[in-house]
Amino acid sequence: MVACARTGQAAGFNKVIGFDMGGTSTDVCHYAGQFERSFETEVAGVRMQIPMMNIHTVAAGGGSILTFAHGRFKVGPGSAGANPGPAGYRRGGPLTVTDCNIQLGKLQPRFFPKVFGANGDQPLDQDIVAEKFAALAKLDGQKNADEVAQGFLKVAIENMASACKKISVQRGYDVTTYVLNCFGGAGGQHACLVADALGMSKVLMHPYAGVLSAYGMGLADVTTLKDQSFEELLSPASVQKIDSLLNDMATQGTEELLAQGLSPDQISTLKKVRVKYQGTDTALVIDFGPLDSIAQKFTAAHRQQFGFVMDGTPLIVAAVQVEVIGASLEQDADEQAAVQTTALKPVDTLQTYMNNTYHATPFYDRDHMAAGDHVKGPAVIMESVSTIVIEPGWQATLTPENNIVIERIEALPGRVDIGAGADPIMLEVFNNLFMSVAEQMGVTLRNTAYSANIKERLDFSCAIFDGSGGLVANAPHVPVHLGSMGASVRAIITKRSATMKPGDVYMLNNPFEGGTHLPDITLITPVFENTTNTVIFYVASRAHHADIGGITPGSMPPHSTSITQEGVLIDNFHLVKDGVFLEETCRALFNGGDFPSRNTDQNILDLKAQVAANEKGVRELFSMVKQFGLPTVHAYMGYVQSNAEEQVRSVIDVLTDGEFSVTSDDGSTVKVAIRIDKKSRGATIDFTGTSPQQSSNFNAPKAVTHAAVLYVFRTLIGSDIPLNEGCIKPLTIITPQESMLNPTYPAAVVAGNVEVSQCVTDALFGALGIMASAQGTMNNFTFGNATHQHYETICGGAGAGDGYVGASAVHTHMTNSRLTDPEVLEWRFPVQLEEFSIRQGSGGTGKWSGGNGVTRRVKFLEPMQAAILANHHITRPFGLNGGEPGSPGRAWVERANGKIQKLTATDQTDVDVGDVFVVETPGGGGFGKP
Repeated sequence: MVACARTGQAAGFNKVIGFDMGGTSTDVCHYAGQFERSFETEVAGVRMQIPMMNIHTVAAGGGSILTFAHGRFKVGPGSAGANPGPAGYRRGGPLTVTDCNIQLGKLQPRFFPKVFGANGDQPLDQDIVAEKFAALAKLDGQKNADEVAQGFLKVAIENMASACKKISVQRGYDVTTYVLNCFGGAGGQHACLVADALGMSKVLMHPYAGVLSAYGMGLADVTTLKDQSFEELLSPASVQKIDSLLNDMATQGTEELLAQGLSPDQISTLKKVRVKYQGTDTALVIDFGPLDSIAQKFTAAHRQQFGFVMDGTPLIVAAVQVEVIGASLEQDADEQAAVQTTALKPVDTLQTYMNNTYHATPFYDRDHMAAGDHVKGPAVIMESVSTIVIEPGWQATLTPENNIVIERIEALPGRVDIGAGADPIMLEVFNNLFMSVAEQMGVTLRNTAYSANIKERLDFSCAIFDGSGGLVANAPHVPVHLGSMGASVRAIITKRSATMKPGDVYMLNNPFEGGTHLPDITLITPVFENTTNTVIFYVASRAHHADIGGITPGSMPPHSTSITQEGVLIDNFHLVKDGVFLEETCRALFNGGDFPSRNTDQNILDLKAQVAANEKGVRELFSMVKQFGLPTVHAYMGYVQSNAEEQVRSVIDVLTDGEFSVTSDDGSTVKVAIRIDKKSRGATIDFTGTSPQQSSNFNAPKAVTHAAVLYVFRTLIGSDIPLNEGCIKPLTIITPQESMLNPTYPAAVVAGNVEVSQCVTDALFGALGIMASAQGTMNNFTFGNATHQHYETICGGAGAGDGYVGASAVHTHMTNSRLTDPEVLEWRFPVQLEEFSIRQGSGGTGKWSGGNGVTRRVKFLEPMQAAILANHHITRPFGLNGGEPGSPGRAWVERANGKIQKLTATDQTDVDVGDVFVVETPGGGGFGKP
């Protein structure tokens, strides 16, 4: 990142996107005058809240392995590494991205040293590469070897372009105004193609681009970063306090650098504050200064990144930081290009395949170039440490500073014609594009939401739908949301299709119209063709609101017997009309009824975040239509669904009939029989025999039952496809009317979404003989009063299967949310988290043991009402094939006076100051005899 910034500045570019492509992965970064850090980073699945350079990595490098399976071209995430390396390395390796460029003629063996093969004395093997691509072309049956290689390269380019968008477009930066600073051993081979995919028109190649990361280490400053929590309102008094604190921190940092031998004239300081709106958790880094300056800069930064501001909301200074910098004495090398004396001539002219055409392509030696030399694409420039491919429509120029600047000199085609029929290359591209739209919607929703439930626990989902309401793609959010949202979209279509207009957004949470339970509110936005009033797509977001009313705070009452006791029921509500958010009528809705919402202001703010998320989806779909054309996008929505359908049918081909039942603590039973029809390659999932509709709230709406079935069959597919409508087409689902899996109004359903759905998934996995029971509950824990409301699901043990143990302390199956960080929980609510630990020994034993549950102890600092809504406190999560069941869960309250109050799995109680609510979650079942 240092090299990217320094070399960009030296070349006169202050706004750059760094693109570092090596053998295994590609790293991308954003620089616009200062180094950016992220304060929450996930590495190998572990979240760390420490400041790190904001660099995003994607598994696409020169060694990324190419595969053709299930009708799609895939690149990565596996890598051939350095040994055996790509197929062309003569060590028996698989086809990789590097081999694509060998096949296409962009990498010529004669220009590489003979360092390959078992003894390191052979040239690149072009023949084996051609042989392997010919074999793939034969499998594909539609393309020749060169077209196949170019197709794989296109998939890789789209993956890398998506990575660039995550650190730029998703954060509000217009990437088209930036320069792509390209480096790494494989970067120059793909620079023009990545720039085209991003709409960028200029690329910088430093003379040391092939080894720029190592070069950057020499340019890096010596720095020390001091960071301290503050958590006070922004005010004149706090600014004065911050100024003193920052000065002390700067003095400490300066002394540390002086002790390392730096001189005072090398040292400078940067003073920053991390600011957020009161009640939110997303803090932005702002330069420290006068109060008005901090407020203005925060407002501008928030509007740029999130698209809105919260006028009138107080600002909180979450933390203060000082970066003390010891400037490096090393400077960017004073490179000077040779003076032009003769016209530049190519070393050779060879055939390459670029942009769907064969070209007689000149190959140039960079050492022969002089300042002012122009190289028009198609062309290849060879360096000692890398290769630069100049694609058609681009031109490279060597500057006097010895940089190569590549610029697009011919406009990109406004629309890409990809022909008729499902192309395996474009099928993978559109798979990724559709999922990317949903992911970008999710990022927008998380960033703009107000409640911890959405922002911290990530209890939300986003998806895109075709014009008939069929699910096309989703981000990997909450499974129970994703499989049921289509029914909500179709319900709105049925009631509103004749009157829909651009700028409309509809809202519902009705469990009998595709909803899950009342706290999950769905917003649906129709997407219209620009020139007509025809709806071409739908986008939707579903988010769990912290409170929607009902008889208990948090809207998860353990003892509700009617839907009216669970909160405000919303059906077919016109939330946004002609682009105007109808706040007054929305407030009236949330404040009405027998049990209104306890925090309508929070509901409104989260709904506005959902509107923003949907609008992001609309914009991205329009961008896709502009690039490919509406008929093509519509066609590939169908192709993606058909591809998913075929993959489910392929799984069904190897399944056998099975039956299973799961009994809950209240005695109700979910019973399922799976019957496989080999002839039609379909399956019937029959829940006949399941208990009737319950008088309690353990009733799962039909859409939730379907979502659970869809989830289970999607997990059986090994490849990375979006969960979509095609997955359910081979399945016939029978849910008896007025059963606990298909209740009718006014049945209470709050536990159906969170508890019964878990019984359904466990019963399905049991019938298939695949996996023992997971904890079988979401352990829904709510607490609140008139001022505070909070809801969380608590993790437990996963079930074991043949060949693997169950994971401990994880959310399983139909939930994919996470727990609120302890610091955030304690900052926003009057509670203390006394303990959160793994409950050792709670997993069922077996040849493969089930995962362990957890223990969670929450101490209350204010009087509140608390509730638990769970299962498997009496019945135990089953083991399979001789494996032992997991331990049941428990809950109790330790009163401040020393008394213990035992609770059932569905219980509620008033808690006072000093009381501790304790939950022990169940373990997963074991698999196989111990």
